This record gives sequence, C-alpha cells and structure tokens, in this order.
Amino acid sequence: MRTHRYMITVVGRLGAVGREAFAGFDITPDGRAIVLAGDLDQAALYGALIRLQALGLELIGIARLG
Repeated sequence: MRTHRYMITVVGRLGAVGREAFAGFDITPDGRAIVLAGDLDQAALYGALIRLQALGLELIGIARLG
C-alpha cells in the first residue's frame, strides 16, 4: 500500500502517553493546537485517528501533503 505525508492538526495536550502513541510522528505545538506529521498508508492513517479519539483529542483537520 502507498504511503503519503499527512499533517494532522488537533486541539489538546500530548502527555507522555500521547507522545509515545505518536512516536513515529513529527510533533509540533502550534498555539493551542498540535500538528502531527508523518508518512502513513491508509491503514496507519485510520489507526492514528483511532488513537486521537482514544486520547480525547479534538481533530481540527487532516491534509495530505504533496
């Protein structure tokens, strides 16, 4: 399956558990939001969304980058 670079923006805070859950991502604070960026296939993208929901983070947006 092909991978693409995704940027996922959420509202919330990532503690130690959250940072561990997204260890393969570039994590960048952006004011009140957090930007997660990583190379994902479709299954990994859906898995990341499930982890976001489990951690109680509010999804603002998802963008597939060039």
